[in-house]
Amino acid sequence: MKKTVDCFYVYPTVSNQQTTVATKAADPEIRDIALFQVARFSQVCRVFAPLYRQITVPGVQRGDATAADVALGDKDLLEAWRHYLEKWNKGRGVVLIGHSQGTFRLTSLIRKQIDDNAKLRKRLVSALLLGGNVTVRKGSDRGGSFKNVPACRRTTQIGCVVAFSTFNATPPANAIFGRTTDANREVLCSNPARLGGGSSRLDSIEPTKEFAPGTLINLGIKLLDLPLPPASTPFIESRSVFSGRCVDEGGAHVLKVTSLPGAPVPKPSPDATWGLHLIDANVAQGDLVRLVAAQARAAAAQTGVKKRVAFVG
Repeated sequence: MKKTVDCFYVYPTVSNQQTTVATKAADPEIRDIALFQVARFSQVCRVFAPLYRQITVPGVQRGDATAADVALGDKDLLEAWRHYLEKWNKGRGVVLIGHSQGTFRLTSLIRKQIDDNAKLRKRLVSALLLGGNVTVRKGSDRGGSFKNVPACRRTTQIGCVVAFSTFNATPPANAIFGRTTDANREVLCSNPARLGGGSSRLDSIEPTKEFAPGTLINLGIKLLDLPLPPASTPFIESRSVFSGRCVDEGGAHVLKVTSLPGAPVPKPSPDATWGLHLIDANVAQGDLVRLVAAQARAAAAQTGVKKRVAFVG
């Protein structure tokens, strides 16, 4: 498949460095998270994955990060984004992909660089912003995190956002994801397998490689108690493990997944307030890859129409 669009990926909180702010070293956990979350997208897009000085897992646990610490990572990503636009983009459509801290960072980048910039909005194929509480105005597809970038409601819609956080039980009152304190907004939930709403089977993809042994994220993944069947392939893909549906339960708007008959039932990790946050990017990864492929085709068709109209004129 010809790759007509790019994917700009910002990874989640994963650094096991003991400082509050990570260096830009490509540690094993950084390499592994790219394998787990974005490698499969390389089938349909050129992937760009900049390193940035993120708040580390120990830093998040201690809660000692300052605004200045956060600003360092934002500065790195802004520089990477501008470098990408200047050297690599050349007018191509771009898909933004983030999870957790990566989603918070990309949400900020979209607000500051894209939402009010009509030229860049035209290049935005979509933004997959997982596990980061992207909001919309109640009853609307925008008006929360973004003024002009709407939620994706159709597979062929472009210039839009897909967002969800995964739970397999009603989120507790103190759930970290799916909630907002703004009474006029709600957290956006998009079922990537059925953007128009409703329940569907999810196409899950997981690497067979163990994630960065000895790291805190590795421990969190083990707490999910979600064993993989033995396989000789680099990835395992399954359309018979989960079904999913966006629900409003317990005051939270989330993608609620149900284990299908015979499938294991994962445990929340590290606890119920997080739900299945650690597999947000994998639980419907096959659906997300197909969605990006469809959106890339739609973007290419739209560009082709514009070129033909310009030529005829």
